[in-house]
Amino acid sequence: MKILVTGCAGFIGYHVSEALLARGDTVTGLDNLNDYYDVRLKHARLDRLRAHAGFAFHRLDVSDKDAMAGLVANHADIAGIVHLAAQAGVRHSLVDPYAYIQSNVMGHLVVLEAARRLPALRHLVYASSSSVYGANTDMPFRETDRVDCPVSLYAATKRADELMSHAYAHLFSLPQTGLRFFTVYGPWGRPDMAYFGFAQAIANGEPITLYDEGRLRRDFTYIDDIVAGVAGCLDHPPADAHSPRLLNIGNHRAEEVRELVRLLEAALGRKAIIRSAPRPMVDVEATYASVDAIGALTGFAPLTPLSVGIPRFAAWFEGWHSGKMTI
Repeated sequence: MKILVTGCAGFIGYHVSEALLARGDTVTGLDNLNDYYDVRLKHARLDRLRAHAGFAFHRLDVSDKDAMAGLVANHADIAGIVHLAAQAGVRHSLVDPYAYIQSNVMGHLVVLEAARRLPALRHLVYASSSSVYGANTDMPFRETDRVDCPVSLYAATKRADELMSHAYAHLFSLPQTGLRFFTVYGPWGRPDMAYFGFAQAIANGEPITLYDEGRLRRDFTYIDDIVAGVAGCLDHPPADAHSPRLLNIGNHRAEEVRELVRLLEAALGRKAIIRSAPRPMVDVEATYASVDAIGALTGFAPLTPLSVGIPRFAAWFEGWHSGKMTI
C-alpha cells in the first residue's frame, strides 16, 4: 500500500515512515525541512529513510496548494495519508503566531483538499494534540470532554484542524481519524521539547528551568508506542466516512516533570543544575490520556513506562551529542 507521510523528516514522521516501510508499505514522504530546530537532525533522519527502496522524498511545504495538487496528481494510487507536518511548539506560538496559521491551519486545509481528490484513498490519519483540552481539570482527559477553551494559539490551530476535518468528512465522505498526541518522547526526538533540552543542559553542565518546581505533570508517551497506535489506526478506517474519529494516544500515566529530570540524571550520570520559575500562561498543570477508545479500536496498549523510555532516549542522545550520527 502506498502511504503519503507529511512531515516525514520530523520526529514522529520519521519513526512512522520507518515502521511503515519495515512492514512492506511504500512511503511517499514530504517535508519542508524548515529551521525551527537543528536541520542536521532532520537530514540525519531523512538519510536513514532514503536507505529504504520503498521510500521517495519530496521537499515541499504542506501549505503550498499548487505543489500539493501536483504531487497527488502524480500519485493517484495513494491509499493512506498520515498527516504529521505542522509548526510545533506551544511556547513558540507566542513568538511567531503567523507560522502556526500558515502551517497548521492552511496546511491542514491543503491536505484535506488533496485527500478528497485521491480516488484510491482509504484513510486520512492526522495529528491533533492533547493541547486542545486546554485548562480542563477532570482527569484523565476523554475524547468526549469539552475542548472550546484553548490556552495557546497552537492548541487553537489544532482544534481548528479537527473542526475542518469534521466538515470535510460531512461534505465529501472523507474517512478520517484525528489523533490527540500526548507528550511524545524518545530517540531522534525534537530538541525544542523539555526532555531533550534538559538532557543537553545536563550534559553541558548548564542550568535547567523547572516550572512550579517540577510539579507539572505530563502523560509522557514513548515513540514506539505512538508508532504502534498510528499504524493501528491507519489500518482501521471509520466504517462511516461521514463520521470522523478523534482519539487520544498517550501512555495513560501523569508523571511529574521532576521525575523525568531524576531519570535523566541517573541515565546521563550527572546532576542537573535546577532553577525554578512560575508556570507560563501557555502551559497547563497536567495532561493525562484516557486510551480506552483507541484500545478498543486497535488493541493499543502503551508498553513503555518513563523509567524504561528515558534510559533508551539517553543512550541515543549520548551518541548524537558526541557526533555519532549513525546510532
